Amino acid sequence: MTIWVLTILGLCALIAVDFFIGRKPHDVSVKEAGIWTVVWIVLAVLFGIGVSIWGGGQAGGEFFAGFITEKSLSVDNLFVFILIMAKFSVPSHLQQRVLLFGVLIALVLRAIFIAAGAAIIASFSWVFYLFGAFLIYTAWKLVKEAMADEEEDDWDENRLLKSIEKKFGVADRYHGTKLFIVESGKKVMTPLLVVMLAIGMTDVLFAMDSIPAIFGLTQDPYIVFTANAFALMGLRQLYFLIGGLLKKLVHLSYGLSVILGFIGVKLVLHALHESGVHVPEISIPVSLAVIGGVLVITTITSLIASKKQSEKAALEAAEKDAEQHDAEKPGVEA
Repeated sequence: MTIWVLTILGLCALIAVDFFIGRKPHDVSVKEAGIWTVVWIVLAVLFGIGVSIWGGGQAGGEFFAGFITEKSLSVDNLFVFILIMAKFSVPSHLQQRVLLFGVLIALVLRAIFIAAGAAIIASFSWVFYLFGAFLIYTAWKLVKEAMADEEEDDWDENRLLKSIEKKFGVADRYHGTKLFIVESGKKVMTPLLVVMLAIGMTDVLFAMDSIPAIFGLTQDPYIVFTANAFALMGLRQLYFLIGGLLKKLVHLSYGLSVILGFIGVKLVLHALHESGVHVPEISIPVSLAVIGGVLVITTITSLIASKKQSEKAALEAAEKDAEQHDAEKPGVEA
């Protein structure tokens, strides 16, 4: 219990520092985002080393496998965050505030999901079959969406968010960092609060695949929570650092589908083993190697594919300009 209290206090202190640094709305530069992204990754690595020292190599390996998996899934989530920001036309200087509170909401929600998941797993070992099947289904769904090559260019509010807007009312413009204002004697929400709620609610859907995925790597609630916490803590800075790069990760969905499918199979094998069936189980070192290898290969192939697409688009544009130039040339008189 003491280690939980100390960890939560430490995370609260880090959140307070993060809030203090970003308390004043401003446009986050690539340099600032890069520095703090490195800081959060270093903190996660140091924490993982601490877990390895005090909890053993197995626990440390589980933390790093969980952290890398959650971080990679978080990168995919950034696509949706970008769509939400565009949908609500969030001013650039307010985006870091939105993401900060969005991450806080995500941490609270995931803590609840993790507690519920740990309780279910402790009481019903067969739930591993459900988790495994769900991850394999999610992996297949990601592949189908990637193969369809249908890129979402919009984001729709869910019914709950729409009902909240209807009940409380929403101001027609942003009012700095205010969450509520008074209009015509009535207290209404500002668009800033609506965006924060949108990102927080969207994370509920994200947790549906990320929580079962990390439980497939470790059943220790402490490692599950801390791996999630460190993966989310640097998400705000990562948003500004790789926002432009996200569009170049064209194969990310394929990579994530492989990772989720792999963890799904790992869960099913673990469930069979728990049921007394003699099947091989996938070790943490193998899991780390597979997850890391898939992410490296996916990143390399994505950048190569993006470069080819850019070169093709540039060539087509040049050819079109040449044709237009020829068409505009005056005719030669006889």
